[in-house]
Amino acid sequence: MTTSPVALAVDLGSSTASVWATGRGVVSAPTGVGALVRRGRVTDVDGCVALLTQLVNRFPRPAPVADVVVACRPVLSTEADQELMRRVIDGAFAPRRTLLIDTVRAAAIGSGATAGNLLVVDIGAQLTETALLEHGRVTAAQRADYGIRDLGRDGATGLLTDIVAQHVANLRATDHAETLAEATARGILLAGDGALHPGLPEALATALDVRVHRAADPRTAALDGAGRAAMSALRHPGFA
Repeated sequence: MTTSPVALAVDLGSSTASVWATGRGVVSAPTGVGALVRRGRVTDVDGCVALLTQLVNRFPRPAPVADVVVACRPVLSTEADQELMRRVIDGAFAPRRTLLIDTVRAAAIGSGATAGNLLVVDIGAQLTETALLEHGRVTAAQRADYGIRDLGRDGATGLLTDIVAQHVANLRATDHAETLAEATARGILLAGDGALHPGLPEALATALDVRVHRAADPRTAALDGAGRAAMSALRHPGFA
């Protein structure tokens, strides 16, 4: 019997791992904040493989071998970081093809906001990423090893606001200043846990004097975008 091609999307974060599969929905589990992935970098390959394997076994219907997996990676990931991610994906799924996508780009795709110039800020558990996108392509980016979990239970949002403000200032000092001005006039797309942190979107809007738009579902925007990218890869004429 011929089976339909299977696409998977993976968002392996510092606090949560999520997997989407064609026709099967989403399954998620905690990664133990820094235990398996720290500051966006895989620190325990075998542990990540075991977790993802357990996750796909929770789907109501078994997911056969994946034809393509699209996995989120933090912006500005090193070659070594990306190789570790590929080892995890290969160990967990043994797909025919693995593609890596910047989390900020995936969040834009998942939010349906790839047209034109866009400034995306993704604030996760242990990482803050700021990127300038031109028609869905990352052209300049900044990242900091600091996130929501570093604020503490009653932590102020000032430091995260300062980090993003510094990122924007650094981007203004590049050759992309004109494009950045067009993007900020449109507003910031805010994704990740930070988009749901009380007072943070408002603090960013005040500090940067820009509108801040929360992604429709900030915690799953990147996974949604990776899923759309995986389906697009399946449909591409060159895939077969």
